[in-house]
Amino acid sequence: MSKILTVGEPMALFVAEQEGSLEEVEQFSRFVAGAEVNFSIGMSRLGHPVTYITQLGNDPFGKYIEIFLQQNAIDTTNVSYEPGYVTGMQWKQKVSSGDPEVFSARKNSAASHMNLETIANLNWDGFDHIHLTGIPPALSAGCREMVYELMKQARERGVQISYDPNLRPGLWSDKQEMVRVINDLACQADIIFPGISEAQLLTGLEDVQEIAEYYHAAGVKTVVIKLGAKGAFTSSEGEQFYTEGFPVKEVVDTVGAGDGFAVGVVSAVLEGLPLKEAVRRGTAIGALAVMSPGDNDGLPDRNGLETYMKKSQPII
Repeated sequence: MSKILTVGEPMALFVAEQEGSLEEVEQFSRFVAGAEVNFSIGMSRLGHPVTYITQLGNDPFGKYIEIFLQQNAIDTTNVSYEPGYVTGMQWKQKVSSGDPEVFSARKNSAASHMNLETIANLNWDGFDHIHLTGIPPALSAGCREMVYELMKQARERGVQISYDPNLRPGLWSDKQEMVRVINDLACQADIIFPGISEAQLLTGLEDVQEIAEYYHAAGVKTVVIKLGAKGAFTSSEGEQFYTEGFPVKEVVDTVGAGDGFAVGVVSAVLEGLPLKEAVRRGTAIGALAVMSPGDNDGLPDRNGLETYMKKSQPII
């Protein structure tokens, strides 16, 4: 299996056990949140070794997160502790439909203080792929510089790069800067996974084919635009196609669906499957992700994935 690298901010997540506003709910269940955490767990469950780079606070939640990553067979060699700062935390509403309200306490967190020193001793030996998102560049100037350097080193070494914009406007002080930085990073990747609304905001274009051409012109080989329940649109080296979404019995939590989608596509590509099959796997894992309460609870192992894909037919 391919060896994968990623970097991000894992957070302690508290999910409400009853529906209602966060200020009213009294009981919460604890999970671990973070787009890159979700991606790492999904890849690990499918048998792909993942190394996760991050900084945690020297507090109970930081230690809980490291143990959680290790329990999910994720390499924590490059996880360090920053004693002067705390681990980020997040609270999420329970909803029966729509996106939940999410409140984060991550400003000045330990992860936001990552910088070039964080990756100074990184050993690239054996890595085939690096997955990055638009979240770390939003945390601080130091994190942004680190991500640019990771992109540079990956390209120099011929390591394949996948990139999910994962826009977090609330973490940016300036919308124009967000668009500029995210697009700049996206255009250095081999594969990108914008959601349709993200892609429209980033490019100023509405049509999926025009959006794909925008990124192709900047050097991106493969553009996969997530269309929610409708599936995805893919454009790569002259090949363009739509992929239908898989049926969802009940939407429990939409957070993490995009990360699951990236897991499906990247894992299949690394396994040498045709791109159409890779995107179909992505839509399947995305569907599984929204049917579970935590951000990564629904991410399947290989048997679970194969069983679901055999018995479920995409939405036509």
